Amino acid sequence: MTTSSPPHDALRFAQNWVEVAEQSQRILSEFLARRANDAMHTPLQNLPPQLFDPMNVTGAFMDMYSQLLKDPGKLVEKQVELWQQYLGLWQHTTLKFLGEESVAFADDTSRDRRFKDPAWQENAVFDFIRQSYLVTARWLQQTVHEVDGLAPSAARKIDFYTRQFVDAMAPSNFILTNPEVLRATLESGGENLVRGLTHMLQDLESGEGNLRIRMTDETAFELGRNLALTPGKVVFRNELIELLQYTPTTKEVFETPLLMVPAWINKYYILDLQAENSMIKWLVGQGHTVFVVSWVNPDEKLGKKSFDDYMTEGPLAALDAVEKLTGTAKTNIVGYCLGGTLLSITLAWLTAKGKADRVASVTYLTTMIDFAEAGELSVFIDEEQLGAMESRMAEKGYLEGRDMAMTFNMLRANDLIWSFVVNNYLLGKDPFPFDLLYWNADSTRMPAAMHSFYLRNFYQNNLLKDPGGVRIGGVPIDLRTVKTPAMFLSAREDHIAPWKSTYAATQIFKGPVEFVLAASGHIAGMINPPSKNKYCYWTNNKLPPSPDAWLKDAKETPGSWWSHWHEWLGTYAGKKIPARAIIKAIGEAPGEYVKVKD
Repeated sequence: MTTSSPPHDALRFAQNWVEVAEQSQRILSEFLARRANDAMHTPLQNLPPQLFDPMNVTGAFMDMYSQLLKDPGKLVEKQVELWQQYLGLWQHTTLKFLGEESVAFADDTSRDRRFKDPAWQENAVFDFIRQSYLVTARWLQQTVHEVDGLAPSAARKIDFYTRQFVDAMAPSNFILTNPEVLRATLESGGENLVRGLTHMLQDLESGEGNLRIRMTDETAFELGRNLALTPGKVVFRNELIELLQYTPTTKEVFETPLLMVPAWINKYYILDLQAENSMIKWLVGQGHTVFVVSWVNPDEKLGKKSFDDYMTEGPLAALDAVEKLTGTAKTNIVGYCLGGTLLSITLAWLTAKGKADRVASVTYLTTMIDFAEAGELSVFIDEEQLGAMESRMAEKGYLEGRDMAMTFNMLRANDLIWSFVVNNYLLGKDPFPFDLLYWNADSTRMPAAMHSFYLRNFYQNNLLKDPGGVRIGGVPIDLRTVKTPAMFLSAREDHIAPWKSTYAATQIFKGPVEFVLAASGHIAGMINPPSKNKYCYWTNNKLPPSPDAWLKDAKETPGSWWSHWHEWLGTYAGKKIPARAIIKAIGEAPGEYVKVKD
């Protein structure tokens, strides 16, 4: 008796599943080996208690449970509400199985990219999976949000981590409940899963045992080759910064130079990605002599650098260099995010020293001054988490850039974590080349002393807004004394620096202040060249105490705010003079500091 060989596809499928099992075993073995090695080098009894729950999530949820049990009637009411929703869903699904028309029970998910595959709506089984998830997720989030008696900090933490759990449990994140993944698995004979596990191994290796999810093809970009291309030179360097000056492209330039100070937690080239979206290139083309601070990626040698050092060796040193190189006594300054926070302190320090006239104007891009409402970042700023972070920093003298990057990624977990889990690991696809995501993954370390100072004094205790609340360089900082003309540019959908919080600064400074609100978020709202003609922005000459009152009477204008800002900047840019040649260079842009990887 003879037996026929199994079909080629069945053999391929079986072989792929064997490889999936082998790859999975390798991943698990390497993970356990690394953890065993870590435990051997750090005995359990030597670990501080907060490291077992560094986010202090357990305490917050225990508080919530105790509050829930105080009102069992409300808990029963919420359970009945969930069952009623499921009854409606079962009725909808039954009608769909019978081929009858039925309006979707859950809210519309047309803008939810997790469920963009047509099978989520067209197939009755996957439609039920999708809607049951949405019903449960929304019920759970609403239930925890409505718990009374919680401290505001605990309530924010519970809301945030409930959303993290809900996002992680989405059916799109699992092989057997994602129709697109199932289809790819059947069509490829499981090769997508083999490729996905290979990607996971590569990410574990690059993260040195921690999963460092690739968001883009990192081999597709290189600074100076297809990113950070605007021609310029490194004209000054100290331990913390390189100062870049850009080559003029116009015959005449404004007399007053322009200095840009980005946040030290990211690299400066967000302002100079590619030619079509480079703010630096655009400003040079408008006739500005542009200088940009490029912060160092610090190592253990710089672990004791303080916030005072960041002001002295950052904007103050850059101002001195710009004045020496251009011969001008005044400079226009731009600060992005925490770079703007640092500039506000620098201006208060200069004012106290009688030197405020060195700055002609200041532009704050998505800048927090009053940290009373710091958005979801405040979830990470409590004593337990700060203590755990400081314990980690004490070992090396700095915070790993990947730790900070993960914090920001968690704020948009579906877009910046789970979408790549599905694409890279379940579908086995290579991440798409995207300049913004390359920049986002190019993280920067934080010196321990400086990082702890600003988190505790600004985010945790909100001392910056108080006169003399912090002392920098031996000077009590009083922002109310600053009279430098200022423009605030914020973004309506910003999840890092919420626009209503940034608006609070308009009530602190005493000089002429204008506030402009852009559409979109923390990055896309700022990096929005006029040539794209995207989004819109709002303006209002009045500055009432309430941001809602400001927006109610604001004028909406289509397109980019860059042109409006440039018109405002022209007021403080001085006369036109022949274009300046770069008279001193110690290196080529984009410089060396920006190339140092975490």
